[in-house]
Amino acid sequence: MSDLFWLSEQQLLKIERYFPLSHGVPRVDDRRVVSGIIFVIRNGLRWRDAPSDYGPHKTLYNRFVRWSRLGVFDSIFSMLSAQGGSPSTLMIDATHLKAHRTACSLLKKGMFPVLRENDPLDRFLPLELLDVQKVA
Repeated sequence: MSDLFWLSEQQLLKIERYFPLSHGVPRVDDRRVVSGIIFVIRNGLRWRDAPSDYGPHKTLYNRFVRWSRLGVFDSIFSMLSAQGGSPSTLMIDATHLKAHRTACSLLKKGMFPVLRENDPLDRFLPLELLDVQKVA
């Protein structure tokens, strides 16, 4: 498969120091396993559907669970986010949120409906922050 994801050597060197030490039996190649974990999560696959190029799916799953419990991935994400610049845009992925059954009414009312004079939202936020018009 040509569309498999593989960490580069530079990427692996950057995160390798966060991996726990191996005790006893030498563990499977970290680059292969971490690349497999990223591939499975990135593509929304079940662990069982991981390509065999990454090794046994059980190894991927066990390493992911073990390192998640140890906080390895939290440490890696913290380090990577600290190295990046300040975020200029924050995004929320709402694909896992259940939409209310009347959520489609937004199309009828518009994104920012005009506020009425007695609208309770008017009492809590200045209109400049709401970026809407006020009508009598």
